[in-house]
Amino acid sequence: MYFGVSTYTGTIYATYTSVQPPNGISFFGNISGRASDGRLIIDSITEELKLPYLSAYLNSVGSNYRHGANFAVSGASIRPRGYHLFNLGLQVSQFILFKSHTKILFNQLSNNRTEPSLKSGLPRPEDFSKALYTIDIGQNDLAHGFQYTSEEQVQRSIPEILSNFSQSVKQLYNEGARVFWIHNTGPIGCLPFNYYTYKHKKVDANDCVKSQNKIAKEFNKKLKDQVSQLRKELLQAKFTYVDMYKAKHELISNAKSQGFVSRLDFCHNLYGINGTVNRYPCTNPSQYISWDGIHYSQRANQLIAEKIIHGSFSHPQVPIGNACF
Repeated sequence: MYFGVSTYTGTIYATYTSVQPPNGISFFGNISGRASDGRLIIDSITEELKLPYLSAYLNSVGSNYRHGANFAVSGASIRPRGYHLFNLGLQVSQFILFKSHTKILFNQLSNNRTEPSLKSGLPRPEDFSKALYTIDIGQNDLAHGFQYTSEEQVQRSIPEILSNFSQSVKQLYNEGARVFWIHNTGPIGCLPFNYYTYKHKKVDANDCVKSQNKIAKEFNKKLKDQVSQLRKELLQAKFTYVDMYKAKHELISNAKSQGFVSRLDFCHNLYGINGTVNRYPCTNPSQYISWDGIHYSQRANQLIAEKIIHGSFSHPQVPIGNACF
């Protein structure tokens, strides 16, 4: 089960508007539902676990939930006050509803010749306590704060944000969740969008906005402390804390040696950065870390996923394939 921000994979696609081309051009095509040229980190995780790509909870066409469901939404935040209504609390509420309804439906469906295909697309009731609950969220709380308030207010909001995070984890635990794989937030100050939007801010050697990354690191330190506290309170749960900040920052710092054209260039200018909107992408998205100034390219996502799935960026250091044991 996946919660947080997934750069779409279907929920925004299903509820608000379609994700238009050229998104998906490197892998999925026009029905990608992803704000990238191809696969996301969660897609690489499912590939590593040899599972099908997760269907979005609200995606009504071609969905199969036998191996899990994706409740994450691009732009989602932990707190209710954010870019849209799909905050973490709502995602958890959707999961609870999903769990309740699928259990009822699974037990009602017979095994006669008209219903096996329906039943095979549902998780088994016993699967919920065995599932890996992956949570990747928090960056949009910071981004929304940077955009609409001050950096000082963003700093002061961190305890409330993490309190809401803990409440959501405890809700999942009370619903039987036992294995959690939790990503911290990335180096938000390194997004090209933020570099061009906050030109007056001081930047480091990687052209990252220093003050934003400082706050992101403070958020991550307190998130790690929160996860340690949850370990003490939820004694039957197993937590893996994943340092996505370090994994992404290493990639950005070594952009040239990894074959990327630069740290600040991006392939597809959809957001009007520098006052222009270019709906025609570059010819080779794999040469760019950033797809559109905010979201990562497929190749960047794959390289980041390769860093985290084997456990070297995790506490404790456990490969994702062993996270449930």
